[in-house]
Amino acid sequence: MTKARLLRLSVVLVSIFMILLIIVYWDNVGTAHFYLHTSFSRPHSSGAIPGIVAGEDWEALPDVDEFLAKLLSSSLKQNSSIARKTEQLLVQGSTKPVVSNLEENVRGYDWSTHNDRNSLDQEKLQTERQRTLREFCANSSFTFPTKERSFDDIPNYELNHLIVDDRHGIIYCYVPKVACTNWKRVMIVLSESLLDQGVPYRNPLDIPREHVHNTSTHLTFNKFWRRYGKFSRHLMKIKLKKYTKFLFVRDPFVRLISAFRSKFELENEDFYRRFAIPMLKLYSNHTNLPTSVSEAFGAGLKVSFSDFIQYLLDPRTEKMAPFNEHWRQVYRLCHPCQIDYDFIGKLETLDEDAAYLLQLLKVDKLLRFPPSYRNRTASSWEENWFANIPLAWRQQLYKLYEADFVLFGYPKPENLLKD
Repeated sequence: MTKARLLRLSVVLVSIFMILLIIVYWDNVGTAHFYLHTSFSRPHSSGAIPGIVAGEDWEALPDVDEFLAKLLSSSLKQNSSIARKTEQLLVQGSTKPVVSNLEENVRGYDWSTHNDRNSLDQEKLQTERQRTLREFCANSSFTFPTKERSFDDIPNYELNHLIVDDRHGIIYCYVPKVACTNWKRVMIVLSESLLDQGVPYRNPLDIPREHVHNTSTHLTFNKFWRRYGKFSRHLMKIKLKKYTKFLFVRDPFVRLISAFRSKFELENEDFYRRFAIPMLKLYSNHTNLPTSVSEAFGAGLKVSFSDFIQYLLDPRTEKMAPFNEHWRQVYRLCHPCQIDYDFIGKLETLDEDAAYLLQLLKVDKLLRFPPSYRNRTASSWEENWFANIPLAWRQQLYKLYEADFVLFGYPKPENLLKD
């Protein structure tokens, strides 16, 4: 009897272990890939978790986290040969990208090169940006919504902007209107999450925009719950410790102008129906509006920048639904006080930041970041765009986006906030 019970118990324990092993193995494979590179991780001995120094950080992990972390790292050595072969293939396709998409062609790209003398300045820039962010996150006198909550308090649906590349150990938080289309393209190439006729894309600019923004293309944190259930937060925390985390930001007011131009000055059926029609009714007193954006534009019915600002400031807006991601604050998209980012890039220095980041990630031999647009919305346009916006509205708008200004080191636009 005793032997039978022991046998049943051993079968149950082995089954549980195998289930956990399959879960973690599938996570490590990611999108059907088998290796991991961490390039920001500190020197580590054989068998240690990259990015975690043996001692305080490692010992502080809960038992379940430690168990899962060891399983996650167990396949690194055995898959190193696959990593080398794949990198060799990618290097063959790492020459200057060919702009094949008509939409990308007409935008006008800047193919200017950047030399290595900027590396030291970049290192100082990163130190300063991270210092600013951490100081204000720790400053109890500077408050904003959600600042004090922990990572565990963040709802799962708010983690949908954190894209994971398990092959290279990278987590990217994308911010719309901050070169996110091209950074998503880079993540697709690195993770090989999208194939073209059975072959992974090697040139970011070859990837069609409609595929870039398809949510099924990317592995994001909010998908972990469906895969791993109660283990999802443990796995997220392990990856946040191990992986290189980065985001790109932009002057908050300029980002708003860019969002307005993109979504309301161009014909966009979805944004017209979801946002333009309510704005035109509420703030321009229009009734019986056309059902299609082409009819509305033909009749001269367009949302004004003033309508857009009123919409952002209207307390009824967020009672109906959270801000759309194109104008939602960065601190709400990327949780910079809960996630310790290794790299903070800015659109204002995109070319230099991107080149430096790819070097740090040790993937600069595999691809180049797609060149930036020559016609990006400029900071110097702010005064013209806000010229007809009442001072009180500008001041309210600044309070709404103040955390993004302060956390990421953007100066307060005094010229817009005073008479």
